[in-house]
Amino acid sequence: MNYQTFLPHPDLASIIKCYWTLDSPKEETSQVQTIVPDGCMEMIFHYGDLYKQYIEGEAVIQPRSCVFGQLTHPLRIEPTGVTGIFSVRFHHDGFVPFSTIPIKDMDDKAIPLEKLFGNNGIKLEKDVLKAKTVEDKILTVESFLLQMLNTETVDKIVKSTVDFLLDMNGKISINELSKQININRRQLERKFSSAIGLSPKQLSKIIRLQTTLKHLLNKEYSNLTALAHESEYYDQAHFIKDFKEFTGFTPKEFYGDKLQMSSLFYGTDS
Repeated sequence: MNYQTFLPHPDLASIIKCYWTLDSPKEETSQVQTIVPDGCMEMIFHYGDLYKQYIEGEAVIQPRSCVFGQLTHPLRIEPTGVTGIFSVRFHHDGFVPFSTIPIKDMDDKAIPLEKLFGNNGIKLEKDVLKAKTVEDKILTVESFLLQMLNTETVDKIVKSTVDFLLDMNGKISINELSKQININRRQLERKFSSAIGLSPKQLSKIIRLQTTLKHLLNKEYSNLTALAHESEYYDQAHFIKDFKEFTGFTPKEFYGDKLQMSSLFYGTDS
């Protein structure tokens, strides 16, 4: 498996977190992989064979190109052959300047580019897939996004609140957060729903969990009790509940068999 990340153009750095590619040969026996929510939306292009995704136990083939909305629970996917993926990972509120449908309506869905952008989406898919190099793919996407960019949709309150949550590693109550930002809790929730597709509480829990996963993957704690304490969960039961909600596994299960999975699928890269 060959996974690489690339930085965006400076003009898009406040919106795009990174670009990434994933290449892998066909497996003799394909394995189901779990994508853990990381609070970021993705624009995905499959230049290899398509992937299955499992929705309520039913296998659905992903579009050739799509934007994946916010994940509110773990996503199970499975390769159908040779993997070749080019993806744009947006910052937490990064896709809203390009969205043509409500962000909240995209939660847990792979929306085809044609549905989002019409003929422009069809052309973008063709141009990206025929580009010979990663650099050419990036230039193609960036040209499209710079033309589509609508900076009027950027909410400075949401952006500053997300930055605060990241600085705190999600370890703050929403009541305390609204006091720190000096905004009514319900107003903040409405802003988050329209700009991110998640509530402040959901994003806070995801950010805290991602920090916990990084500690696990880096093997920075010798036992799970110490890790739960460091992450400031109320107790062990709270830790296990949140962990399983977003990963589909208990911390013990993850620490065992699942720890070996690529960090890509746990959002621990750039």
